Amino acid sequence: MAYRKLSEQIHELGNPQRSDAFVKMFREAVREGKFDATYLPERFTMPKAFSRRGAEGTYQRDAKEMLFEVTPAFEKWFEQTNAELATSRRTGTPKPTAENIEAGLVDFKALAEETRKKMQASYEKGQALGKSRARGTKSSGTRSSAKAKSK
Repeated sequence: MAYRKLSEQIHELGNPQRSDAFVKMFREAVREGKFDATYLPERFTMPKAFSRRGAEGTYQRDAKEMLFEVTPAFEKWFEQTNAELATSRRTGTPKPTAENIEAGLVDFKALAEETRKKMQASYEKGQALGKSRARGTKSSGTRSSAKAKSK
């Protein structure tokens, strides 16, 4: 049986900037019993370059080394995981800017409907608030005028 170190396997990744995600997925697969691996006493430096917000430069992280058996199950898992990590991460929905609307990245009709609903809800909330205040003012105004008349 062939054994391989995790640090060696990371060098076969299509996108080394996703090595931290690969290590997490690898450990999860071992935890779930998809394949066997064991920790080794040494550590290795991941190829990913991390950067801190507001600071200049990059740094690298270390991870615990693991040894695993290269099996057909592992090879299949690695191909699938590598393909997932090679594709760019899904970004959030595009912001509703004029450029994005004109480019067709954002559905204008859906945005308009959403805006209409928000405006209607706001209008109804304002109407309800006005009605509740009007009722409170009339009843308290009547009491004060009744007291003034009785004096």
